Amino acid sequence: MIKTLRRKFISIAMLSTSLVLFVIIASINIANYISMNSTLDVRLELIADNGGRFPDFNQAPAPSDADIPDDTIEPSRKHGIDKETPFDTRYFSVLLYDNGTVSIIDTGKIASVTTEQASEYATTLFEAGKTKGFVDQYKYICVTTTDSNDNNMILYVFLNCSKELMTIKNYAFASIGISLIGLFIVFLLVCFFSKAVTKPMAESYEKQKRFITDASHEIKTPLTIIDANTEILEMTHGENEWTESIRKQIGRLTSLTEKLVFLSRMDEENSKLEMEVFNISDAITDTAMPFKAVAAAKGKTLEIDVLSDISYCGNETTIRQIVSLLLDNAVKYSSENSLIKVDFCVSGKSKVLTVWNSVDKIEQGKLDYLFERFYRIDKSRNSKTGGFGIGLSVVQAIVSAHRGKIHAFSEDGKSITFVVTL
Repeated sequence: MIKTLRRKFISIAMLSTSLVLFVIIASINIANYISMNSTLDVRLELIADNGGRFPDFNQAPAPSDADIPDDTIEPSRKHGIDKETPFDTRYFSVLLYDNGTVSIIDTGKIASVTTEQASEYATTLFEAGKTKGFVDQYKYICVTTTDSNDNNMILYVFLNCSKELMTIKNYAFASIGISLIGLFIVFLLVCFFSKAVTKPMAESYEKQKRFITDASHEIKTPLTIIDANTEILEMTHGENEWTESIRKQIGRLTSLTEKLVFLSRMDEENSKLEMEVFNISDAITDTAMPFKAVAAAKGKTLEIDVLSDISYCGNETTIRQIVSLLLDNAVKYSSENSLIKVDFCVSGKSKVLTVWNSVDKIEQGKLDYLFERFYRIDKSRNSKTGGFGIGLSVVQAIVSAHRGKIHAFSEDGKSITFVVTL
């Protein structure tokens, strides 16, 4: 149990750290991409507004803020565009007539694109009706302009973004790589310190198990004495309702102590059941059959449907105990004059045991909380049914020891189904 708790602690810690790192790295990379995209947009707009050429900030006289439109000055300053920008910017432009015919192609500011390629880029985008975005390693923008004869023209400007895109990719890979290394270091630290974190709980749990075992053994002695004294009283004075009540309570306490010791042993890390191949169909049938009489005595009906001649490698004694505890639970808590069903079949490689019974009222949906120790639906803990709320915990422990699964659920709020998958 402590190992399971430690694994859960490590898993939660790593999941939390991973989520935080993911949000941080994703935010940084997205912000980096948005910043890069904004800078490229400003450059494209400057070129497009200047008729497909970058404004020459070095011409004499040098342009002052008064010579440059206000809507151009602020974006340029914000995105680091200065007099050197035209020399390190690679771009080309294509001017089209409004019918899509190419008029002018300017590839003077780029060496990696031919006029034929430039024309193909522009005509393809024009036919697709696209005006802004990325194509290959180029970011483009489309604006409407006029020529010297006031004819409507369409200008496509393409900006080479290979360096920027490579920088974004390298940054993303670097941040992911560093994050993975960081996660690995965190994992080592969490594994190292998790033992110290769970140590107080482990000590408390060990004390609890020791107390249960010691108390159970101590309780057995007075129970044996009480049982012997009750037997003597019955021999000398005869049986009566008081001695019968004493024997019933002795039986309940003996059953409880046995279950507590069993759970304590099952919780030990080195506790293993002896497994062997046996006929599980016969074991289930033999264990379930006596409950027909028990159910009938309480006005209830038990139906048994077990697939015959199925072999299983497990601990036969505890498998029988599963059937007994589930049926005992069904007989105790099912509604009056109700039907109880036991079904056993094979599904793929798994063996499935199902116990169904009707109830007066229960919550719909999954009911796995019923396997908690000492949990009882009756919060008043009325002893009318004779249960302690520990039988289903024993069932879950046995199923877990067989590396199986058990679930409880109600489909209609008027019945409950236990499904054991082995």
